Amino acid sequence: MEKGENKKASALLKAASWTEGIVSALAFIFVFLTSGWASQNIAKTPGTAWMFTTFALGLLANFNTETSTGILQITDKIKLQGTINLIQSTITSSIIIAAFLWDGTLETVLIAYLISKTILGLGMFIVAQMQLQRVLGRNWWKESSSILTSFRELVGFAVSSNISATIIKVFRESEPLWVGYFLSTTAVGYYRVAYTIVSFLSIPADPLISTTFPEINRLVTQRAWPRLKDFLRNVTSLAFAYNLVLALCLVGFGRWIILIYSGEQYISAYPALVALLIGLAFNYTLFWNRPLLLSLGLPKIPITVTLTVGLIKIGLAFLIVQRYGYVAEAALLSFYYIVSVGMMVWYGLREIRHQEQKT
Repeated sequence: MEKGENKKASALLKAASWTEGIVSALAFIFVFLTSGWASQNIAKTPGTAWMFTTFALGLLANFNTETSTGILQITDKIKLQGTINLIQSTITSSIIIAAFLWDGTLETVLIAYLISKTILGLGMFIVAQMQLQRVLGRNWWKESSSILTSFRELVGFAVSSNISATIIKVFRESEPLWVGYFLSTTAVGYYRVAYTIVSFLSIPADPLISTTFPEINRLVTQRAWPRLKDFLRNVTSLAFAYNLVLALCLVGFGRWIILIYSGEQYISAYPALVALLIGLAFNYTLFWNRPLLLSLGLPKIPITVTLTVGLIKIGLAFLIVQRYGYVAEAALLSFYYIVSVGMMVWYGLREIRHQEQKT
């Protein structure tokens, strides 16, 4: 679209939409088939297989959410995502509050979760289609994929970039599973409380990621290297400022926040909170590390970096977590973020310098 090749953009978005829809269906089938095993080995609670399947319905509801997010990014309408998020959060919260006041059941909470996912998924899909019709015309979806002459390159980029994103999720989202494997469900509770509170750092960072990725890609396409460096410097300064304030607040008031959020019995989660805070603050300050590499056409570097550092992290976990507890697991996740993000930032800045010298 930056080059005016709207027909290619239409074909690419059509291919992306179909790909995500198929992958979402396969993901649901996978969870459905393995829900019994997960009930036995992950939840360690018999009779919970139906819960895994129920949560997996959210995958089907969000059959096109990632593609829709990308569409809103490139059409400069990402603020619509915030509107939809506000609507689904309000409705979900209302249902959960009502369930609390009128002695609702666990099933009511799961229904609220599914309603939330459905509003998000269908809402994003509808507004994204509206933007595509505005930018590319009503018949954009009829464009043949044969116009994509670099199809093999596109597939390679899609696969490698999705692998790197999957690796990041595996090492990040699997933390409670590793704590449960090495320690106990009580330790999982402490760790989850600490991780949930520190994850509030992502609230201001996520909108920045959504809005800066298209701009980074646009500047790379224009080969405007000095402007790109200035842009990265400015967004990093902004992210550092608010992350520093948030981090100081969590360090100073962390125990009080835990007390309100989970109760006095979870105060012991505070050391894990501080350990996690170091790595996540670093990550959300340099949040543009992976988008920069993808814009520069280097999707394989995040795979190599995240996989290598992640495997080192798991290896260290076998050595120290059982001995030092869930705080050690929190420190290892910070190690993972600092090393992997630091390396990807270094690779990205090095490539900018290289391209600038060529230009």
